[in-house]
Amino acid sequence: STTYPICWGKQLPQEVIFMAWSPKRDLIALANKVGEVLLHRLANFQRLWSLPPSESTGKEVTALAWRPDGKILAFALADTKQVILCDVEKPESLHSFSVDAPITYMHWMEVTEESSVLTSFYNAEDESNLLLPKLPALPKKLNALVLGGNSGFIEIYAYGMYKIATVTGVTGSCLTLCLSSDLKSLSVITKVEVSPESEPEITYFQLDTSLLSTYLPEVTRMARKFTHISTLLQYIKLSLTCMCEAWEEILMQMDSRLTKFVQEKNTTTSVQDEFMQLLLWGKASLELQALLMNQLTVKGLKKLGQSMESSYSSIQKLVISHLQSGSEALLYHLSELKGMALWKQKYESLGLDATGIEEAITAVGSFILKANELLQVIDSSMKNFKAFFRWLYVGELKLMTQKDITFVADFLTEHFNEAPELYNRKGKYFNVERVGQYLKDEDDDLVSPPNTEGNQWFNFLQNSNHLKESPLLFPYYPQKSLHFVKRRMEGIIDQCLQKPAVSIRSEDPTSQLFKLPFLWNDKSSNLHYVLFTMLESSISKIYILRRHTDTSRSADNGLLAVDFGNFLNSSINENSGTSCYSCLDAHFYDDETITVILAENSEQEGKERILAQLPLSSVYTEENRGLEFSWNSSQRLDMQCEDIPTQSVTIEGQWRVLENMKAQYVAVNGIRKVSCVVSIPWTDFAFDPKKEKRQKKREEGRGRKKREEK
Repeated sequence: STTYPICWGKQLPQEVIFMAWSPKRDLIALANKVGEVLLHRLANFQRLWSLPPSESTGKEVTALAWRPDGKILAFALADTKQVILCDVEKPESLHSFSVDAPITYMHWMEVTEESSVLTSFYNAEDESNLLLPKLPALPKKLNALVLGGNSGFIEIYAYGMYKIATVTGVTGSCLTLCLSSDLKSLSVITKVEVSPESEPEITYFQLDTSLLSTYLPEVTRMARKFTHISTLLQYIKLSLTCMCEAWEEILMQMDSRLTKFVQEKNTTTSVQDEFMQLLLWGKASLELQALLMNQLTVKGLKKLGQSMESSYSSIQKLVISHLQSGSEALLYHLSELKGMALWKQKYESLGLDATGIEEAITAVGSFILKANELLQVIDSSMKNFKAFFRWLYVGELKLMTQKDITFVADFLTEHFNEAPELYNRKGKYFNVERVGQYLKDEDDDLVSPPNTEGNQWFNFLQNSNHLKESPLLFPYYPQKSLHFVKRRMEGIIDQCLQKPAVSIRSEDPTSQLFKLPFLWNDKSSNLHYVLFTMLESSISKIYILRRHTDTSRSADNGLLAVDFGNFLNSSINENSGTSCYSCLDAHFYDDETITVILAENSEQEGKERILAQLPLSSVYTEENRGLEFSWNSSQRLDMQCEDIPTQSVTIEGQWRVLENMKAQYVAVNGIRKVSCVVSIPWTDFAFDPKKEKRQKKREEGRGRKKREEK
């Protein structure tokens, strides 16, 4: 299209600092200065959702990136040093992880190389779904999220969740980076503060990441396993949250009333004895009568019994259907991962460690034991509570079966004995309800731990030094809550997930760039492109550096300069004389076209801003195919700019004036054929070349109608 008609313009309440088009849908993500992340629709700039800043996640957004399939948006927060993965459908965090340094740039790409080995692996993964709970579907192709930050911080995460590589030896903070789709190389641009008095140096370098490409099937297997494990941990965490919600505070009423009764009663008889006398002889002290008639009441006991049964049943179902199945799936994937780690020829160079995985398997086993213990506590509590409540509000033994009476006696014996060690911790405190203590997120020991006296297997293990430390047996923590064991399991698995990561060493960069830098990976030609501008002497030029993704190969026309000069003046401003245009921002629209924002280099007010499309075919012509820049790596690039081959270009009609806009930045999406321009003050506009023909037809139709009327 020759011109860009404005599709819509929108003034925003806060300054936009980052924006990114969705690669698959008509959506644009924005981040503003107050830390809010917003998602807007292209057609009318309708806001679909916003994710406000919070104390827990963070308030300082520093980067945005879309997963290649457009289903997940990632953003980085500097104040909390976190990366959040958010669902495109709703503003909810699907996954988050912490990083060592604030992130300054993010790039998310899809690996294009296919392998028959990977295909068989995907099929085997589908078979595992017959035995395990169904997990969220991962994209068939591996994708990698690359993070760059201050102090030379660069890491690569498969599927945005599992760290597969770290880059060491980088100086300065990362401005932009781009991983090639064949995983062979990583292009990086950094800013190095030489001294407080001088301008920072902008450096470009290309890293050899061919180890990831060589071991692509192994990296993919590890990444998918680790991503499944992370998803299962989230699944268990949500299940435990649902269990906590199912447990009702009303179940604490019995404990609080009995605690008050213990603290205020004057008799020396224990609570257990008083209830036993009521059960056996039908006689109760005046204080117990007052408790039953005035505090608990028949109506209150009925309500308490119903709440208890409903709450315990819900928790029991969640443990069986979610917690146990999720834990067993964790064991399955961790065991497969351990088998992979033992294949040292394939996985040792990738850093997979069998010892750490073994510790993770043991931690999951301990969690399963604790979940089974909770099931037993729920089962016994339900039976005994039912019989106890029925006895209290029925009141007559002849209406109860002998089994019910036995249950009541067992319940009183087990739950109503006064514990001096509990009094030492909490004063005179009574604890009958045993389930809630397992769901409390605290490090304290259980108020009423399970009674292990007389348990032959437990005593046998305690007395056997060999079995006590055996790696074949999962450790058991009878004094701890389910939350405590879960947190311990998460910590060990998290360490296990962070451990295997390839270390990529960076060489000292020698070439200097200046301003703008933007990176692009041409997947079809396996080329890295860098767009940048340099010093004041060449402000009308934009430089294009290209490198082959395979670092052992070279690319033709490795570095060219494009001179815009004053080629637009005759069309835009005939009175402007010899003025020329400099490039403010540039992005690859697609593999063949670059979108640029140009500013008029004049001292007058109201400088023109131009949005233009630069075809690469006008830059890389047959005439300049043989022109090669002789790069002196011992000198800074800005000192050699006069020797860089320069191509003067003419863009015929593929530009438009951005009227009344102080355009500064642009985000483009060649798939949707749209660009979004941010101007000062804080206003953004989107352009849709598809609408030009429709607009012209409307205008021609109106003109025809007027002529016919005349």
